[in-house]
Amino acid sequence: MDLLPNSAIDSERQADVDALKKRICVIGAGPTGLGSLKVICDAPQYKDGLWDVTAFEAREAIGGVWLPAPPVDNPPLTPMYDSLTTNIPHPIMAYPSYPFPPGTLLYPAALTVLQYFTDYATHFDLHKHVRVRTTVRNVDWDPSVSQWRVRTSPTGPSPDAPSEETLFDLVIVANGHYRVPLYPPTPGLKAWLEAGKAVHAAWYRHAEYHGDTVLVVGRGPSGIDVADEMCEVCKTLIHSFPEAPREDHNGGAVKFRGRIAEFLDPHEGRVRFEDGTEEAGVDYCILATGYEHSLPFLPPHLLERALPPPIPPIPEKLYNSKFHIFPLAKQIFPLVTSFPPSRLALLALPYRIIPFPFAEVQTRAVLKAFTDPDSLDPAREAVDIVSRYEELRAQFGDNEVAIARAWHKMEEEQFPYLDSLHQFVGGEYAGPQWKVPDWVLEIWYQKVTLRAEWKELVRIGEAEKWVEGVGKSGGEEGTKEWLELMRRVIKRAEQRKAEVSIDTAKMNRL
Repeated sequence: MDLLPNSAIDSERQADVDALKKRICVIGAGPTGLGSLKVICDAPQYKDGLWDVTAFEAREAIGGVWLPAPPVDNPPLTPMYDSLTTNIPHPIMAYPSYPFPPGTLLYPAALTVLQYFTDYATHFDLHKHVRVRTTVRNVDWDPSVSQWRVRTSPTGPSPDAPSEETLFDLVIVANGHYRVPLYPPTPGLKAWLEAGKAVHAAWYRHAEYHGDTVLVVGRGPSGIDVADEMCEVCKTLIHSFPEAPREDHNGGAVKFRGRIAEFLDPHEGRVRFEDGTEEAGVDYCILATGYEHSLPFLPPHLLERALPPPIPPIPEKLYNSKFHIFPLAKQIFPLVTSFPPSRLALLALPYRIIPFPFAEVQTRAVLKAFTDPDSLDPAREAVDIVSRYEELRAQFGDNEVAIARAWHKMEEEQFPYLDSLHQFVGGEYAGPQWKVPDWVLEIWYQKVTLRAEWKELVRIGEAEKWVEGVGKSGGEEGTKEWLELMRRVIKRAEQRKAEVSIDTAKMNRL
């Protein structure tokens, strides 16, 4: 009887393992892709050598939108402007598995956040799974092998560069949705863009003089920041956003106006608002109007770029309306018939959320469905989708665009959503220790007050003193230190507000 040498036996065993190994593709190595990688590497299947994971990142390094780049591409590689800081305090923004360093400013600058990602990836040994400067060109389901054919090529100006095709069992889309500018369909805007009188905020980096009168459209976080900065370099700042009160401040230097109904003559700088009033003499317009969902690697037969038809019934095809991706079970899994829902996951589509924790929790749900496809009940998920549609329809009527815009919006809804995902995952994650902590909700509800007061501390030069040494205890004690700091900042805001009220009352009695 011939005995095989140990090396041959080991080779056969390795071949058996490789035959059973499942391959996971992650598209993007920004905040969501990194969080997804970390959770995959924590899984017992990965540790047992049964899973292999690769993240494809089109840019030269990890970080996604937080990796700076000049606004020379069309669209720019990132919309990140020079003064950008987080708009969520880092103790609740951080990945739950990895806090920011002690003493970090409560709303850190972009480069601090980028360093945080680098440290996170290094701490959890994620860099080895990331292929940078590699663009995913096409992702298509092959039913003959029940796998995804993923075609990639080096990032560059030509999509026809030599490509490579790899089979994957699971594709996780984590490419973000802050790349392709969303332009409002306002009549006349095209003429302003062509005349160089308007630009999307994706190209904005810092305040520059563009004339005495500047119009900023949109009041999301970037719209507020851009308007505040442009006030310093122009004589009149007009800030247009839906339901804005028609008010003038600082002697007319700042004007709040409602939604724009039409961009009129660009040379005269005239615009007409929905209330019928007009402004003239606008020298420049910055459009902080958001970004559209872009999944260019999914072919048209898998993803149609259009508004989905009204429901019920649930469409059998996946749609990208620019404002939302539909239909998705649990806002993650395509509920379609052309491929199994458990084999493709779209992460972090909801907005008005705390994004980093989302990546970790959603990925746990993805891996649950991947390992146990029957855990996803298509009938139940369809009912949930129809229920959400009816709720939004009651609010917006038959306005399908308004429904699409609101579909991924969460805000307070994010917390029970994350808890429900952990219940779906089950096991230890269904326990109370994995529920969103009460203190996170407490800070979330005070986020406007907290950020405004922190800006005041930054303005008067006291911010660094407030965070000195905070969090150095680490673990739960470090978290308590950060919570106590945030409560102190909120209390300071309340005290200052009370003092103003007292002073106003005294003035009124004089």
